[in-house]
Amino acid sequence: MLIKAEQKFARTSPRKLRHVADSVRGVGSPQQVLDYLAQTPQRAGVVLAKVVKQALGNAKNNFGLNEEGLKIKEMVIGEGPTYKRGQPVSKGRFHPIMKRTSHIRIIIESEDKPKSDVKQKVVKQTKKEGAVIRKPASAAGRKTVGK
Repeated sequence: MLIKAEQKFARTSPRKLRHVADSVRGVGSPQQVLDYLAQTPQRAGVVLAKVVKQALGNAKNNFGLNEEGLKIKEMVIGEGPTYKRGQPVSKGRFHPIMKRTSHIRIIIESEDKPKSDVKQKVVKQTKKEGAVIRKPASAAGRKTVGK
């Protein structure tokens, strides 16, 4: 089973995030990755740790899985939009400043099966006698006359 977590428009450049992501890519369990990222001095480590925690939370709350059976399958750092700013300099010139953003996607793989009672809702529809079902005006069958 695959559990996905994403953060879009992270205000860190993809190059800096990839540098940290490459160092933790083969570690394995998400808890070991979090321990490693806590010791990393780069600011990108904090951003990646948030997404790993989000993926762990998705596994626990949405699928009822334990942390022991999980492993990081994929860490993808993509480029987001670039915000273009500038610095005015002498002689009326303007030096561009590119504020780059990133999209982060982490996929966690589990070999456990999810608990069956988690996140399964049964919707029952009951029809009352004499109840009138009203349709919206657009679906009522109005005809338009072309001129």
